[in-house]
Amino acid sequence: MKAINLRVGTASAIGSMPHRQVDAAVAVAMAACADLPAAPSLPARDPREGMVAQGAWGLRGVDIGTDGAPCIVGDLDPADPFGGEPTIEGPAFAGLRAFLEASRHRTAAIKLQLTGPVTLGLALIEAGADPDLAFATARAAVAARARTMLSTALRIAPLAPQVAFVDEPSLVALSRPDFPLATDDALDLVSSALAAVEPFAVTGLHCCGDTDWRLALATGPQIVSLPIGPTISDHAGSLGVHLDRGGWVAWGAVPTSRPVGDSSDRLWRALSDMWCDLVQRGCDALRLREQALVTPECGLAMHDPVQAEHILALTVDLAERVRRQSFGVRLSVGA
Repeated sequence: MKAINLRVGTASAIGSMPHRQVDAAVAVAMAACADLPAAPSLPARDPREGMVAQGAWGLRGVDIGTDGAPCIVGDLDPADPFGGEPTIEGPAFAGLRAFLEASRHRTAAIKLQLTGPVTLGLALIEAGADPDLAFATARAAVAARARTMLSTALRIAPLAPQVAFVDEPSLVALSRPDFPLATDDALDLVSSALAAVEPFAVTGLHCCGDTDWRLALATGPQIVSLPIGPTISDHAGSLGVHLDRGGWVAWGAVPTSRPVGDSSDRLWRALSDMWCDLVQRGCDALRLREQALVTPECGLAMHDPVQAEHILALTVDLAERVRRQSFGVRLSVGA
């Protein structure tokens, strides 16, 4: 397991950006969150850079249309999902390749992300695959993609420590009665993806909606990435255990689905109020701040470039506030 060597209050992003020019997206990603830039995906430039399309790119028996939608055109093969080793070549990974090239001489950490197996499996089912075959293929495909992506990143940017998030938006549906997978099986799929990441990178798990974070944390990520909201305090016990074990939280503290205003004041109050509630429910006040990343709630592909840069600027401002307050809390408790 890799050590989490990040600054208190590090700012980062979730990944997707609205730009149509690869170089512009990479430049913004590198400059906006300099401590931990996130590799951009650019679905506005090419829908095949969308999350599902990236996950399914190169799978045997699957064709990705120019609209980014997977289509089952042959047999899936869990034993050899790509017909060999997957690559990060082609239009699905243009942003990632350019980001890695820009990181070639970097010595500070970089953030990468890959589509999780639950989300990929559900997409394959929607495309027409048998559920058991879809999830078995997704398990093998995500593990293979993780090894290829992260080993390629290590080859291109050998001095840049990696933080890699498994992106699982489908976990929001985990407790629904029509979910086509038992809860334990879904968690096992996520754990298998994190295990594939672990030899290369600090492991993260991102879900941009409300889910059972107790179950999500049971999959074993070193960093859990979640949007702040009224239900988070209900999981104070699990978050407290996660923090006590040295885990970090990437707080999705800047909304991406509603206006955010011109300053971070209101966002800072919301984050501070939530932390106060978590402390009252047993979380350690210092750990909450010292083991914190700050991110937007979700990716920024649905915004225009000016809005995206504004959201990232608010994210950085919040991260600075976290850093300053953590020093104050440390002094107040005599740490």
